[in-house]
Amino acid sequence: MKHNSSGAASGVELLAPAGSLEAFFAAMDGGADAVYCGLQAFSARAKAKNFSITDLAGMCAYAHQQRRKLFVTVNTLVREDELPQLIDALAAVSEAGADAVIVQDLAVWRLAREHFPQLSLHASTQMTIHNSAGARQLEQMGFERVVLARELTLDEIGNIRRNCNIELEHFVHGALCFCFSGQCYFSSWLGGKSGNRGRCTQPCRRRYNYRGRHGYYFSPNDLSALELLPTLARAGVSCFKIEGRMKSAEYVHQVVKAYRLVLDGGGDDSAARIKQARAMLKDSFGRAPTQGFLAGGQPADMATPGMRGATGRYLGEVRRNSNGRLYFNSRDPLHIGDRIRIQPGSDKVGTAFTIKQLWVGKRAVKKTAAGLVGVSHSFGNRFKAKDAVFKVASQQAFSISDNACRRRLQQVKTATCPLRLNVRLDDTVLELCGRAAEVALQRRYQVEVYPATNNPLSQQTLTQVFAATGRAPFELELLNVDDLPAVVIPPKRLKEIRRDFYAELAQMVHAATTQTLAEQKQRAQQALLPAGDPRPQLQEVTVAVRDIREMRALDNHNVDRILVPVTAAVLHRRWRATTRQCGGVVWVLPWVCFDQEWGIIEQAVQCLLDAGFRRFRLNNLSHFRLFADSADVELYTGYRLFCLNSQAMLAWQELGASGSELYIEDGRENMANLLRRSGSYPLQAVIYALVPLLTSRIDINSLRGGDDVVSDRGERYRVSRRAGLSVLQSHTPLSLTEHIGELHSMGCGGYLVDLSHCGVFSNEGRQVLDAVRLQRQIP
Repeated sequence: MKHNSSGAASGVELLAPAGSLEAFFAAMDGGADAVYCGLQAFSARAKAKNFSITDLAGMCAYAHQQRRKLFVTVNTLVREDELPQLIDALAAVSEAGADAVIVQDLAVWRLAREHFPQLSLHASTQMTIHNSAGARQLEQMGFERVVLARELTLDEIGNIRRNCNIELEHFVHGALCFCFSGQCYFSSWLGGKSGNRGRCTQPCRRRYNYRGRHGYYFSPNDLSALELLPTLARAGVSCFKIEGRMKSAEYVHQVVKAYRLVLDGGGDDSAARIKQARAMLKDSFGRAPTQGFLAGGQPADMATPGMRGATGRYLGEVRRNSNGRLYFNSRDPLHIGDRIRIQPGSDKVGTAFTIKQLWVGKRAVKKTAAGLVGVSHSFGNRFKAKDAVFKVASQQAFSISDNACRRRLQQVKTATCPLRLNVRLDDTVLELCGRAAEVALQRRYQVEVYPATNNPLSQQTLTQVFAATGRAPFELELLNVDDLPAVVIPPKRLKEIRRDFYAELAQMVHAATTQTLAEQKQRAQQALLPAGDPRPQLQEVTVAVRDIREMRALDNHNVDRILVPVTAAVLHRRWRATTRQCGGVVWVLPWVCFDQEWGIIEQAVQCLLDAGFRRFRLNNLSHFRLFADSADVELYTGYRLFCLNSQAMLAWQELGASGSELYIEDGRENMANLLRRSGSYPLQAVIYALVPLLTSRIDINSLRGGDDVVSDRGERYRVSRRAGLSVLQSHTPLSLTEHIGELHSMGCGGYLVDLSHCGVFSNEGRQVLDAVRLQRQIP
């Protein structure tokens, strides 16, 4: 489908979400250039309906028939026992004809690169790519596109564009995470449900108390960048992405239409189009809009503590609830068929239902103006006075049943591949030689020919006949014809030949594709590392310290190594590393490092290399670029560089790592499975740390006093602001000190004790090191 792109954003791709078949067709009908969706496994939106492989094949064929694209999200972290299933999924996505897979776990990258090279790779925003070095690293690894972190300004995006050639994709609309995507541990901390496994419970959207004031301090408003589309395009973004695989088809339809309207405009009518699009977005029932960091600086409207974090258009508060009828003052008109949600004042889940009866006073009506209204419901006494009422869908919502969706898919022609055809007529024998998908077929057919009195057989006639491929999975790309005599072949016979030739070629192409995929799957399965017995490893204890002033922690005979943060302070000392320091100090690179800070870190690393240090801990994919030209360095990946399976472990090794940390959200069974395959590659476990549950670029001015933030359930957290980042931490550390023996028996190669929050020489630091030495639980 071609769109009029006469505006400044000409040539960009509008990418829409689909969490259901209804949303898929809503995106298509709304004018999306491409759609992204998830499988029923390996999706970062596990609560969405998602799609079967059969659905996916039909959706790909439908999209391609419309000259659109379909991308598949394989963007969760993968456990060791899921690798065989992942291989099956990659093969199925390839067979379905998806245009790309969106990747977080490097296991997906490695398996696709090694065994399914036909798959195009896009780096998910979950990979936290936020600088030029990260984009260049992905480019070197063979990725075609990167979905940039949502914390970037337009200037920072422009700088990334100037320093790499990879395609840049950026979100322009939808829900924002308070934390850098891929680096949030809040949900798993509270209930073991990891956002990186697609199971986020959104604790950031809950209400918290600070100094007696309730507020939604960690609940950002929704991104809306309509006015910035031309500027984003000029900055180098080639794909505008809409968030919302958990959203309704109505949301998808309205938002896509609004952005399509603006993208297809330009010139004198751009202001009018934006105004019209803004009106359309009000019917998408999202949160209050913000341009986020795109406009530059610290956005004042990014998070509004006084605004409830729920989606939908706020209508008012419940006045009373009695006899199955709810009364409230509505800000907007309401109709039978509208859908509303009642949200409690606490952080409990709201209740949504469709309005079936409306009341004005004692009179039943089909629609109401703004004002006091009554709504019938069947939820008893669940709703209380002052509960908030939100409108979440209208009676005019985009709607198509699941059965209707499937009927539309069944009518789609099978995905096509280009066909090149040579035709030769030798007396009464018509010879065809066709090539499609690397498969060639040559056949000779007897035909009856008649002298032509007019309209003899020609290339144009043959092109018309053989371009009509019907249900055959081909699209005629080129037809070559040798010199033809002035004869006629009956059209009925030409159609019979076309049908037989295409049927045989289609069968051959299918067989060849099936065989290729089967061989790829077999090789991929055979390449998985077998389980072995745990190997005894050196049980090194590594301690993370606050800064370079605590380097004397190496004097403690119970400490083998220390982790020291790389900061600008490194440049203010004249270094000459001792033998003990060279072997015992691992320098930790900051996992957030925007381009404007990169030069300082680059200088600091070079200073340390010149001083004789050789060990560094990497926490973002961009960090590998710092050592592209360095020899004899030892690089270790921290837990922020995900390592939950042996394929990811092999990927880190190939990129140059000498060891990795086990993922901080991992569980006992998977850790044991991975360690049985680690061989001599050392894997360390974090056994003590005050985990940063959220890390954000958002500055919340109202949380500057240093007091605790308390949830409605009584959980206490501390918020700090350092190096331009807001960090939320629990008062309770993660501690596995009593499990050291078990980890050792699994084959764990060492233990990381993070004392950077308290200091290695503090009372807490000494108590923790004693507990590690004695392998006992910390009270």
